[in-house]
Amino acid sequence: MPVDLHRHVRLIAAVSIDHWRGMRLEGCLQFVLLMALTSRAAGLNIPLEVEQPPTIITKTSGTVIALPYDLTITLKCEAKGNPTPEYRWTKDGKDFIPPLNRTGHTGGTFVLQNKLLDEFQGKYRCYASNKHGTAMTEEIKLIVASVPKFPKETVSPIVVDEGDPVILHCNPPEGATERQIYWMSLGLQHIEQNERVSMGIDGNLYFSNALQKDSRQDYCCFAAFNKIRTIVQKPALTVMVKSLKPDNNSALSSNTTLAPPLRMPGLLLPPSVQSEKVLLKGQTLELECIPEGYPTPKITWMKLGDEMPRKTKFNNFGKQLTISAVEETDAGKYMCSAKNSAGEAVHYFDVIVEEPPKWLTEPPQSQLTVIGSDVHIKCSVSGKPPPDITWRRNSEVFKDDPLSNRRVLDDTIVLHNATPEDSAVYQCEASNNHGKILANINIMVKNLAPQILTRNNHDYAVVLGGDITMNCSVFGSPLPSVSWTRDGTQETLVGERFYELQNGSLQITNAEKDDRGNYVCVAVNTEGKSAAIAVLDVKDPTRIMNPPQDMQIISGTTAQLMCQAECDQSLRGTFEVIWMKDEEEIPLSFEGNSRFRHVVDDGMLQIMNVNLSDQGLYTCIARTSLDEVNATGLLTVLDVPDAPKNVEISELTDRRNVSLSWVPGNDHNSSVAEFIVEFEESQWEPGRWKELQKVPGNQATAELALQGHLNYQFRVYAVNAVGPGPPSEPTERYKTPPAAPDRNPQNIKIHGHLPDQMEISWEPLLPIEHNGPGLEYKVSYRRTGVGDDWSWNLEKRHSFNVKNTSTYVPYEIKIQSRNSHGWGPEPKVVTGYSGEDVPTSAPRDVAVEVINTTVLRVSWTPVPQATVRGHLRGYNVHWVRKQSLLNPSKILDERHSLSFPGKRNHAIVPQLEPFSEYRLTVNVYNKKGNGPNSDPVTFNTPEGVPRQVPILTASNARKDSILLVWGPPLETNGILTGYLLQYHLLNETTLEVVDSQEINISGADTSQWRLQGLKDGSLYRFQLSACTQAGCGPPLAQESSTVEQAHLSPTPAVAPDQSIPALLNISCYVSDTFAKISWTAIEEQQDSQLYVAYKNNREAIWRISEAVNTSQSFHIIDGLKPGMEYTVRLMANRLLDNTSIFEEVIQTRVKGVGGQQSELSTQGWFIGTMCAVALLTLIALMACFVRRNKGGKYAVKEKEDLHPDEESQGMNDDTFCEYR
Repeated sequence: MPVDLHRHVRLIAAVSIDHWRGMRLEGCLQFVLLMALTSRAAGLNIPLEVEQPPTIITKTSGTVIALPYDLTITLKCEAKGNPTPEYRWTKDGKDFIPPLNRTGHTGGTFVLQNKLLDEFQGKYRCYASNKHGTAMTEEIKLIVASVPKFPKETVSPIVVDEGDPVILHCNPPEGATERQIYWMSLGLQHIEQNERVSMGIDGNLYFSNALQKDSRQDYCCFAAFNKIRTIVQKPALTVMVKSLKPDNNSALSSNTTLAPPLRMPGLLLPPSVQSEKVLLKGQTLELECIPEGYPTPKITWMKLGDEMPRKTKFNNFGKQLTISAVEETDAGKYMCSAKNSAGEAVHYFDVIVEEPPKWLTEPPQSQLTVIGSDVHIKCSVSGKPPPDITWRRNSEVFKDDPLSNRRVLDDTIVLHNATPEDSAVYQCEASNNHGKILANINIMVKNLAPQILTRNNHDYAVVLGGDITMNCSVFGSPLPSVSWTRDGTQETLVGERFYELQNGSLQITNAEKDDRGNYVCVAVNTEGKSAAIAVLDVKDPTRIMNPPQDMQIISGTTAQLMCQAECDQSLRGTFEVIWMKDEEEIPLSFEGNSRFRHVVDDGMLQIMNVNLSDQGLYTCIARTSLDEVNATGLLTVLDVPDAPKNVEISELTDRRNVSLSWVPGNDHNSSVAEFIVEFEESQWEPGRWKELQKVPGNQATAELALQGHLNYQFRVYAVNAVGPGPPSEPTERYKTPPAAPDRNPQNIKIHGHLPDQMEISWEPLLPIEHNGPGLEYKVSYRRTGVGDDWSWNLEKRHSFNVKNTSTYVPYEIKIQSRNSHGWGPEPKVVTGYSGEDVPTSAPRDVAVEVINTTVLRVSWTPVPQATVRGHLRGYNVHWVRKQSLLNPSKILDERHSLSFPGKRNHAIVPQLEPFSEYRLTVNVYNKKGNGPNSDPVTFNTPEGVPRQVPILTASNARKDSILLVWGPPLETNGILTGYLLQYHLLNETTLEVVDSQEINISGADTSQWRLQGLKDGSLYRFQLSACTQAGCGPPLAQESSTVEQAHLSPTPAVAPDQSIPALLNISCYVSDTFAKISWTAIEEQQDSQLYVAYKNNREAIWRISEAVNTSQSFHIIDGLKPGMEYTVRLMANRLLDNTSIFEEVIQTRVKGVGGQQSELSTQGWFIGTMCAVALLTLIALMACFVRRNKGGKYAVKEKEDLHPDEESQGMNDDTFCEYR
């Protein structure tokens, strides 16, 4: 008995990991040993490392037809085996040496060239042999198709009597491929076929009875062989049908034709009463009965003793019965009957369904068995008629030998007590008259110790929580047993997560980090033992941290779908992110030449220029060689709505009131907010579309009121949140009848450019509002309230001038439209005035009330309305500053004015100068101009508080005193009475005020004050204000400290002169790349030195110049950057301490752009000169005090916030700043 193959073969399956946890098998040989249990191939697939007989793996089967246009024909024969098989061929049962093969094919395959094909037609068989046996193929039949031709023949005309049957024989040539038969005329017109005339399966044309119209000379039979692209034609046949004439004894005329006589039915095809039809199972059954007789017989079919099969079809006008894919049940006796009024004829068909040989279940299987066992090879086939079975061993006929252990028992071979010598390739060939089938069966009889075919130390990997199967492919005879252990232990692996599968594989489920390590597979049978190691690593799983989100995107923009994922660091080389849309992978681009871009770093998918086709489900898949995860997001594309369809017009009450309806288009995921109805008319502005009406988005109709005398067409478009969509197709033209105007002109305006005229203008009707030809306007007018009759004029323009009117009197005006079809509606009356003139009287009783030093209230008696002579627009107040009361001898004549609109009798006048004399007048004004001025009023403004003193310095500090020096205010605004000095003791840490005191300093000429009784070593803040009788002005502050006791020297020491240059009129001229700093030094300090320091405020690095002589009067800072902010200092020494004379922030100009400009005050140079005289004494005193205190170390800090005047004037597009 044969030993079950599965007891000898272990198949350890390839790695399968749940959730597609695949394993990359690089550089290793995967051995898979299995039984091939298929219906087509019988063979034992064993590793080629094991010696074995040949097995055919590729072959050409069946019949090969070589067509004329085939360049080559390939006959394939490939086999595997160890040792490598050798090949030989036979042709028609004789050895055949194929032509030299230079086409790159391997094994026994060879190629035949087209030119030599004729000599190679025949039956071929391939044999593959090595020392273990010979395998062979089935017969391969090679047919070389030639060009078929009709034989040359001379055909005589066929002459028949009318009513007799006719057969036109085609006798088409045979061909290697299928053919189609056609009957046509020489003009390639098909011969008409019907119940009387039809073509049979054999290609002949049958006439059940001939008629006069059948006579013709061009019956042509064509045979088309489509596969070889050939059509052949038989010479034309001539048919002559003779009419029947009455005999001589008949009373009929000799020219009379008789009708054909009745004729009993007969069968032109098949010719006998009974026939037999044999066909194979699965083929198409075609039975045919073509009758003859007059009149044309009808054909009927039946199956005797049974019902017609359901698949039965009747073709060729009922003359042909067809059953596709016949089964054995379709066999039996069929009958056709041909019947007419003269009788009936029948034919019987015996249908026999047979079958070529086939395997009952599957071909015999190859076997591997141990020595001493019994082997059974059974060849189970079926067929009709029953097939004959031929056995071969290594391609040689194998017959029964009762004296040996090898017996052939019909369809079975028995090898009793098999030995290695029984190993061979056995062939079973079953045949009947319908075909042959062949099977090669490899029988291997041997004993073999276990061989582990899986590579030793093979690496496996699985992600945490995944499942893995580690294989151990084993070959041995008898069957080896397989077990698994952990490296270093002898215990077999068992547990909830470890499974030894039936094929010997080890499966680990829900892998953990502790599962890492070496595993040992051990295979044992009676012949020996073998072992192999598998190495397992457990990786971190791939995760998607930032999955794609559902989003809506507007068409034409860029969509970004995120997919940020991470994986085990060791798997980075195989990690990839792919994107799919609606389950189809998206081809991605990294260069930007596609609309889809994949940003590798974060897995983002960018879709440029999104369109509606991009809408769908997007899935990102992050995967490695071990696992993959995915996440999905829905992308919804918003776009403008499609154009509405089926826009139709229907009339309502009349032709000028219509209803428009339409079918909305697709809104593309954004609801329609509104529909816009547009129109175009062909008379005034052809081709220009204008909006007519808006309709809510949930409505698909609009009622339209139309103008008359226009030829309209309409269209509609939809608007949603994305924008307006395309318009619909325009409607057909729709013409409205003419009518009177529907409205009158609007926006009527009355102008009076001259005192005795009134110009009337209006907004004319649009051309489409004319409603008909001949449009004009009736302008009617009359004075208001005097009872005058209406005066009127007809105008075609849109203005009219009324002359000889009184000055500024009211008129009533109305304007009515009309055309050739009538008047417009009754117009509304509007009121206007005739032309204006300048006022004739001045305001009276002008009085002023001084509110404070700079503001006064002026009042007057309004002028009479009649003297205004127009629309009163307001009053003008004019005032002139005659002189300052501080300098009465100087005449100023500074003129100002303000307009106060409306009807009023008083006004507030601001911005007066204190302690000054003014003169004021008032006049009324209208559109035409100003009226006369009122009588002037003279008044004085009271004293005001002085402005801030310009400079305050603290110097000559001692233990308990400090010398304060200042200059008088530039504007005293009254008679200066003295100064208010406030001084505050400060906390040097927090700068909070600790103690405060004040001193009133009398005397306008006082410019210095030594403040006594101060606390030594303390910080003070000094605030000085100038005062008049009106009060004290804003203070100027300065901080300084007294000297500590420890710093005082008992005896004065000689020290260098630390005097600080006193400079006047410091100013700076700023360009784009340089700044010019200018000054004026007093005479005593013309030879002093100073230093110029500056820094870019973005860099905070000071740059200090060399010493500059004050007599030079300027210094240029070069190399500045355009458009930058700088800080500039003038200093007495090169130390950046508190001894700065001047500090200012400047802004360089940008090239080509007018920078912000600061002008010199219009009074600057004059005031500077005056201050120079006033400060000479002050500066001299300061210098003296400094020299008296040589040896002390004192600092003077002058920090002024300089604000340019609000009014500025340009000078060479550069910037000036000024210090006075």
